[in-house]
Amino acid sequence: MTDRFVATARAVAGVNGLKDYPFAVIAHPIANNDDAALREKARIAVDAIVPMLMQRAG
Repeated sequence: MTDRFVATARAVAGVNGLKDYPFAVIAHPIANNDDAALREKARIAVDAIVPMLMQRAG
């Protein structure tokens, strides 16, 4: 998600009993980004997502 929506996402996660739910966050906005900017934001998202996926549930 983009950083503009982090507070809302954390609130929704908390209401659903997942207050520590991890999110991959990229800079807002994306609507007017060119391909290079979108690729960089995708790279940032992947760098955040891979460790989340590799963690074992405790």
